[in-house]
Amino acid sequence: MTKPITRKLRCAVYTRKSSEEGLEQEFNSLHAQREACEAYVASQRSEGWALIREPYDDGGFSGGTLDRPSLKRLMADIEEGLIDVVVVYKIDRLSRSLMDFSKLVEVFDRNGVTFVSVTQSFNTTTSMGRLTLNILLSFAQFEREVTAERIRDKIRASRQKGMWMGGTVPLGYEVKGRKLVVHENEAALVRSIFERFVEIGSGTVLARQLREQGACTKRGNPIDKGYLYKCLNNPVYIGMAVHKGTAYPGEHDAIIDRETWDRVHAILQESPRKRAARTRAETPALLKGLLFGPDGAAFSPTHTRKGGKLYRYYVSQTVLKHGAGSCPIGRVPAGEIEAAIIDQLRAVFRQPEIVAGTWKAARAQDGEISEADARAALQQLDPLWDELFPAEQARIVALLVERIEIAEDDLDIRLRTDGLAGLVREFGIDARAAA
Repeated sequence: MTKPITRKLRCAVYTRKSSEEGLEQEFNSLHAQREACEAYVASQRSEGWALIREPYDDGGFSGGTLDRPSLKRLMADIEEGLIDVVVVYKIDRLSRSLMDFSKLVEVFDRNGVTFVSVTQSFNTTTSMGRLTLNILLSFAQFEREVTAERIRDKIRASRQKGMWMGGTVPLGYEVKGRKLVVHENEAALVRSIFERFVEIGSGTVLARQLREQGACTKRGNPIDKGYLYKCLNNPVYIGMAVHKGTAYPGEHDAIIDRETWDRVHAILQESPRKRAARTRAETPALLKGLLFGPDGAAFSPTHTRKGGKLYRYYVSQTVLKHGAGSCPIGRVPAGEIEAAIIDQLRAVFRQPEIVAGTWKAARAQDGEISEADARAALQQLDPLWDELFPAEQARIVALLVERIEIAEDDLDIRLRTDGLAGLVREFGIDARAAA
């Protein structure tokens, strides 16, 4: 009598461990699971079971998600028709979620793959096996949810006592003995951020200045406006521990005093548009849009306050984008560069060829303007300049100057001929009217 041919069943062993603790050991939990599964496959050799040596091990991955590298490889091999039986030590090694497991079982069924648990013996090809599977999975999911609730309750109770429960360590602190401790160098930067924001009142301007100075986050990235506002709104700096939006007195020391915190948040409550408008009004930029560096990049106006005094600068866009040292001229004091430009303009207006050229351009628009009128109009700039409002000064400079190129030891001013003619007509008409 001929012995029936036993179909060979290719068996893949899948193992998983939630944490990475102990994985560096010579014999860890993954090895123990694999050893038990391989022994079970060997016991079924008479049924045609044959072990696939390809390892499918996920160390340090939660069973609450399917986003696991070895599990993805296993499912891809199943779809390719390379596996007949999936063997695990326990059901929850494959998944702790009933919904996720049902998705896996659908893939198994579609490809004719059997699922076997070594310590919970059943076969998914039978109705009783499916019932047992669903019951066990329900308890596994229940255990997972209860554990998660217990962890959340512990975290909430700890935060209410002001304890540090992990997470991203704020700038200005470090963790020692599971507690937040002030990091003095970083704390000085945090204090500076709060104090300067009170003086400037603009997150955009302050973020630009911090980038220019090379100030960085804990990870070494430049401080941008988003990170800056997170710092300004973080109650940890006044000694509070926050959980789910509720603040509790913390165990750690405060970096910022309550008065500074209140002043910062009084500013933050004001409309950003109003703050921006006020900042622009308080810090007139005479050369905005006109000043360019040796690399062709524009210079933007910025300012800071120290001891109640306002300091204005023009900063290269190259420096703002790529950091200090990226441009040979990183920034220039606004008062000095503006005074230098005005002095050069005054000197230019006294040059005979400039007066003659301007008169010709102005005469094309107004035939009654004489060369003497042109000379007198340009010379009026000297006594009138200091009496003009900043906005009017900026208007006249924009009318006269097309571009200013700044080098390490030189200034190059490109004038607008039509602008000079317009200025002459304006001043010339005023002078004739006064006469």
